[in-house]
Amino acid sequence: MALHSETLEQFLSRTHEAVPGGLAALSFLLTHVGLVGKLLSRDLRVAGLLNVLGTTGETNVQGETVKKLDEIANETCVRVFQQSGVVCALVSEEMEKPVIISNERQQVPYIVLFDPLDGSSNTDVNMPLGSIFSIVAPSRADLPPNERDLLRKGTDQVAAGYLLFGPSTMLVITAGKGVHGFTLDPGLGEYLLSHEDMKIPARGKMYAVNEGNYQKWTGEMRRYFDHLKVEDKATGRPYSGRYSGCLVADVHRMLLNGGIYLYPGEVKKPEGKLRLLYEANPLALIVEQAGGLASTGTKRVLDVEPQKLHQRVPLIIGSRDDVREAEHFLHGQA
Repeated sequence: MALHSETLEQFLSRTHEAVPGGLAALSFLLTHVGLVGKLLSRDLRVAGLLNVLGTTGETNVQGETVKKLDEIANETCVRVFQQSGVVCALVSEEMEKPVIISNERQQVPYIVLFDPLDGSSNTDVNMPLGSIFSIVAPSRADLPPNERDLLRKGTDQVAAGYLLFGPSTMLVITAGKGVHGFTLDPGLGEYLLSHEDMKIPARGKMYAVNEGNYQKWTGEMRRYFDHLKVEDKATGRPYSGRYSGCLVADVHRMLLNGGIYLYPGEVKKPEGKLRLLYEANPLALIVEQAGGLASTGTKRVLDVEPQKLHQRVPLIIGSRDDVREAEHFLHGQA
């Protein structure tokens, strides 16, 4: 796709006439998401020189070891969103409880739920990393958010997106009118429209999954995975395996080239690993807006009713026909 000279702000003003909270507020918030990307991109470029690789020696609310860059990324997100003036609450993978932001402004239209640094196991080996965000509106912008404001179905999202830190820094967003990618021009300090109206192919030729978990999966999941590796020219099998250890990078590849990403539930952990509110929901909205599907294996991800902030779900996401075929196997129909 050819690179455009249109900035993020220009694009939003051209394509979005009305959104909950107002176009100006959403545009301002997405500009701050972009600022997070600029700050983290700068930190990641020199991480190996600043003694910020490795772990902090602590564990987060998920029981996972905290990388130094996890902590830096979370602090950066909280600081930037607090200063935006259009956010009343923040929910993060790295924080046990939400941050409620008091603001002198009467109307504060948005809640941001985010994974500040996705793929943090890649931080020490110079592999792709990402950040994921979900934006919802509280029931009343003039009152502090309540628990139900934070525990929202994926269909309630106003916007969602991710930052991808690779050879270039990209911001991919949806606000209910398709999926659009912006590439950071470091010389200008601007995100320029590079991938307008992204569409995922109906079927792909690759899968992304941690194959080391194979013995932990259900029989139905193992049969589907084995199916992907059986030669069949009519359906393009066997599929090629591509797994980076960064959810954002793997889903981005599927978004551009088609295929399927799998992080299924396990026999002993049927709830899966990925978090619903700030990983599965935002990526599901993006992929659905691009023409794909996102499933837990039994239902649409965006229809899952959240019961707690750090709820986990299985995730099967990618090309429409591939996800439907996986569900067919998981339902015991193959």
